[in-house]
Amino acid sequence: KGMRLDNSMIFDLTIQMYTLLVIAAFLAGRVDAIAGGGGLITLPILLLAGINPISALATNKVQGCFGAATAAYSYSRAGHVELGSQILAASIAFGAGALGALAIGMIPTEGLRLGLPIILITIALFFALKPGLTDEDKTRRISAPAFTAFFVPFIGAYDGLVGPGAGAFYMIGFVLLAGFGVLKATAHTKLLNFSSNFGSLLVFALHGAPLWGLGLSMGVAQIIGARVGSGIAMQVGVRVIKPLLVVTSTLLAGRLLWQML
Repeated sequence: KGMRLDNSMIFDLTIQMYTLLVIAAFLAGRVDAIAGGGGLITLPILLLAGINPISALATNKVQGCFGAATAAYSYSRAGHVELGSQILAASIAFGAGALGALAIGMIPTEGLRLGLPIILITIALFFALKPGLTDEDKTRRISAPAFTAFFVPFIGAYDGLVGPGAGAFYMIGFVLLAGFGVLKATAHTKLLNFSSNFGSLLVFALHGAPLWGLGLSMGVAQIIGARVGSGIAMQVGVRVIKPLLVVTSTLLAGRLLWQML
């Protein structure tokens, strides 16, 4: 009930703002394919455009699915991840994302605006201060079944409920818990991120929340950006992934805090 929208709530965008959002989607697709967290770019800009938080979340899911799917395919084709081995984890992420979206009506939508800068700053601090982040695999701290059973549904539900930063959180889990190098972790996040995105999108779609025209336009830009970004990540690795996450997260957090104040 808290998610149901009527036509009066659909925001009319100017051509200039529409164009800016499409450009942001391209940049987000590029960033997301490299480091995760593309929603950290698109959702704040959707909110800054004046779109109500629920429609912004739902539209962000539409365009985000395109970028995550493209990046997953690109990394798989290059041999950095075997997508077939992630079917179970992807299924769990899908269900968790749907459940998270179902719970969206239980939290105040204004809380999304207040919580996003905190998420951004947390991610920036982790990647700025955490030593030893390389493309080399480290010691696994949790078994693969335990990772799938406990960590994946937690982040999947977060993706459905809030969304931005889910890709970065998946990657942090693969690095800290599964012991993956940064590039390998990035490659393994994409199918999971797509699955939890898609699960939550289905729930939003049933409630009429997405702005489909805008979301699909941004989705096309996401595909292009994801193809470019995955290519860069596979060539350069952690040298570009780590600083990009720190810079984008910090700048967006500052922009949102400035707007609030």
